[in-house]
Amino acid sequence: QVQLVESGGGLVQPGGSLRLSCAASGSIFSINNMGWYRQAPGKQRELVTKITSGDREIYAESVKGRFTISRDNAAKNTVYLQMNSLKPEDTAVYYCNAESRFGGGWWGQGTQVTVSS
Repeated sequence: QVQLVESGGGLVQPGGSLRLSCAASGSIFSINNMGWYRQAPGKQRELVTKITSGDREIYAESVKGRFTISRDNAAKNTVYLQMNSLKPEDTAVYYCNAESRFGGGWWGQGTQVTVSS
């Protein structure tokens, strides 16, 4: 089993920045890719970005050039999401996700990001 704990959400004004963190614990050897999804009220959960085990970064078109995913190089069990130039439409609950090498995966509890003046 893998446990994911997110932190760093909050309220920010449009144009501002936030940094989310996700720390994995437990059977981290079974983790393949890690990433971030988000779900806005009344909408489906969508992929924001992910980083593969080979450190390839994948971004949704809506966040390219504004968001950056990174991973703790030493432990590789913590991923970060740097969010710049935030827009009101980025408001959502952000979930950390870890994909298992053996199929399936795990989710964090979610952290609220609100972009509003």
